[in-house]
Amino acid sequence: MDTRLLTTFTTLARTGSFTAAAAALHLAQSTVTVHIRTLERDLGVPLFDRLPTGAPLTEAGRRLLAEAEEVLDAVARLRSAAGEEGPVAGRVVVGTPESLCATRLPAVIAALRTEHPDVDVDLRAASTEECVQGLRSGHLDLALLMNEDAESPEIATEPVAREALTLVAAPGHPLAGRDRPAAWGDLAAEHFFLLEEGCAYSDAFEQRLRAAPGANPRITRFGSVDAARSCAAAGLGLTLLPATTVAEHLRDGRLRGIALDGPPLSDIPVRLARHRRRWAAPAAREVARALVRHLAQAGNGDGGRQAADAPPV
Repeated sequence: MDTRLLTTFTTLARTGSFTAAAAALHLAQSTVTVHIRTLERDLGVPLFDRLPTGAPLTEAGRRLLAEAEEVLDAVARLRSAAGEEGPVAGRVVVGTPESLCATRLPAVIAALRTEHPDVDVDLRAASTEECVQGLRSGHLDLALLMNEDAESPEIATEPVAREALTLVAAPGHPLAGRDRPAAWGDLAAEHFFLLEEGCAYSDAFEQRLRAAPGANPRITRFGSVDAARSCAAAGLGLTLLPATTVAEHLRDGRLRGIALDGPPLSDIPVRLARHRRRWAAPAAREVARALVRHLAQAGNGDGGRQAADAPPV
């Protein structure tokens, strides 16, 4: 069987659209249609329902998807084995929260270019849900998740580092100039700029905030660290972000840390995630090793903790 047909089949299964599959494969849509028709004729069963809203898998297609992925993984392993004596090479797509993409990962990519110059890393800023879906669909080879736990039957994770969190506001904010920590009740009516829903630490902070007696905060959600940080620096309210993303702003005085009364904000774990069943190419394995090694060397949150421990006033 022509493995190109299986590649087209698995891509269409992931995207759910002939147009999207054609774009992902850099093929004409008519070519995708021919590949699928040829495969369906060879197997003797329809694999997709052709609907105006897309192309969902039929029951037969769902049964065959895992088998097709295993065949393609086996082919990839054979090709890798044939070239194992040469340098590690290839493209690895990594999903990651924006905060890590901007702060921790440039050093990792720089080290990889020295160690494995033929390995290209494509970083995709994405939420936890987008990263998990990307691993499931095959659009991502690896992902970094900032969650306490993201294990599932399909996704395996391992902790590699921890990131400190910091609550910050502009220097002129009333809570920034106090000589005592702010109680949760003091935050009840404040305006907060948090990262979008699905960001685990932002969701947990909002839940804790709303549990305070009389809490009625105004909360605006953003998909961008820079947007939330800029609103806080402009004096519009407070934001909670990984300490590494506000370290420079704390040092130059554009932001001030807000100390909280009671238990401190917990560090958040950084987990390396991958698909349990999908075979990892040598390039992906090397990128995974580099992520584990360099993120751990970054101090397991120590670098961020220096920013978090910066004087709040």
